[in-house]
Amino acid sequence: MNTEGFALFDTRYGQCGIAWGARGIVGVQLPEVDSAATRARMRKRFPLLHECTPPPDVKAAMARITHLLTGGIDDLGDVGLDWHGVSDFHRRVYELTRRIPPGETRTYGDVAAELGDKSLARAVGQALGLNPFAPVVPCHRVLAAGGKPGGFSAHGGTHVKLRMLAVEGAEAEAINSASMPLFSREEFRQTQVPD
Repeated sequence: MNTEGFALFDTRYGQCGIAWGARGIVGVQLPEVDSAATRARMRKRFPLLHECTPPPDVKAAMARITHLLTGGIDDLGDVGLDWHGVSDFHRRVYELTRRIPPGETRTYGDVAAELGDKSLARAVGQALGLNPFAPVVPCHRVLAAGGKPGGFSAHGGTHVKLRMLAVEGAEAEAINSASMPLFSREEFRQTQVPD
């Protein structure tokens, strides 16, 4: 059994990457422009890990991530993460973010208030911008004030964030200043290539 390594896996958005070690998942990578770019990103993020066949618990996590990205309801809250190298503040932000159910959103300020200090909203946004576990830590469910999308560091930026929220059935508003509503779940599915 491979106690550490990384693998790519297919989703409707493209190939995601996942890396694991003896203590759990060490990182997840949302799709880049193509599989070669995703693989290159994984090699850069995890230079000591080799691409290999994942163990059963990682295969199960891959299947659940794929299910979530196709509109399945799964909070991924019990997927084991390796917190080694994650600061205490970031871990607290990520743990609070993991409690946001699919189809719901919070603001950076909401998460900061849960941490006990609403003035930490910017620091929450910065922590989520460095999230190594998306979408297991669902940073796409955290918005800027007023329902604005805020940032998103994955390839495709806020467009991908809004698409991920739409497929989960979230009721969010507005991209940028145009106040365009999100796709409904059905409209989103109609715009996608079949699985």
